[in-house]
Formats: sequence, C-alpha cells, structure tokens
Amino acid sequence: MRKNLGVKAFLYPQPTLVIATYNEDGSTNAMVAAWGSISDTNQVAIYVAKSHKTMPNILARKAFTVSMATAKVIKAIDYLGVTSGNKVADKFSKSGLTSVKSENVDAPLIAELPLALECKLVSYDDESELLLGEIVNVTADESVLDAEGKLSVEKMEPVCYDSAGHGYYVMERRVGNAFSDGKNFQG
Repeated sequence: MRKNLGVKAFLYPQPTLVIATYNEDGSTNAMVAAWGSISDTNQVAIYVAKSHKTMPNILARKAFTVSMATAKVIKAIDYLGVTSGNKVADKFSKSGLTSVKSENVDAPLIAELPLALECKLVSYDDESELLLGEIVNVTADESVLDAEGKLSVEKMEPVCYDSAGHGYYVMERRVGNAFSDGKNFQG
C-alpha cells in the first residue's frame, strides 16, 4: 500500500554540496547547498538564495568551486550550513577547514574535500535563484583515485542529504554496473 506524502523535495540521492568563494576582503567563504546537479557535460546548476553571502561573492568574482561533502568532515560542513556568513564574518576559519587557491578560477578549494568542480559564472536568475556555472576543471586528491587514476566513489565517501529525516548518509556501496546489467533484459 502506498501513502500520499504531499508535495515534498524527496529526490535521492541529494548531494551535500559545498560552494566556496572569496569574500570582498579576500577571506574564504563557504556555504552548504543540497539543491544542485550537473545540468550539461560541462555545467553545474544549483539553487542558491540571493540572501546568502555566497551569491554577491560569486557575482563579484564570476567564479566559485563546488565540492561534495565527505563523512570525515561532516561536522565542519554542517557548521558551514547552519552558520550564516552574513552574521559570522569568519565562519570558514571557525570551521577548522583550510582553503587553497584554485589554479583555474578566482575561488578557493577546500583542502579537506577531495573532489572539486572549478566553475566560472554562466548566469544567475534573481527570480528563480538558479545559479549556472561552467565547469572549467575538476580537481581530485590522489587519495580518492583508484590504481588506474579514476575517481573511486568508495574511497571518496560522498555524503548525501536526507531532506525527510534531516540526516547525512554516506554513498559508498556499488550495487550494479551502468550500461551493462540491463543488457540481460535485451534478449
């Protein structure tokens, strides 16, 4: 038996994304966003309220980075999500995380997050609050690469957000083979 739950944003997995920018004084700013996705082969789409400190930073510098949260630093990531950069000027430094300058865009990378999309601003729609960024490079720490140099989801342990239960979950177990397992049904 199925139960109607009404209109809810229940689409899983929902990534726990960390958007990093520079503030006007050059210090690092980071926020957490859950409503984001790849929207083209070289483009990311994220809904970011214009009230976040991050949006004026992106509009000023035309750049940002997007990382996936990981289990190892989830408490620091949650702090970035529950603390406003508009109210706490040095919230990033208080998180205990460290940043390094991206070589490709005018935005910081977060050292403790092993995968980052380096993005240039494509557009921001004030009405819908949809941010589009062109991915100009992806950088990964060697610790999350397999022996062939490919990204290993198992090693990275990306965190997904559960909007129903307000929890964080690790995505790490492979359950099938894309573009292969379904061929059994082709006859």
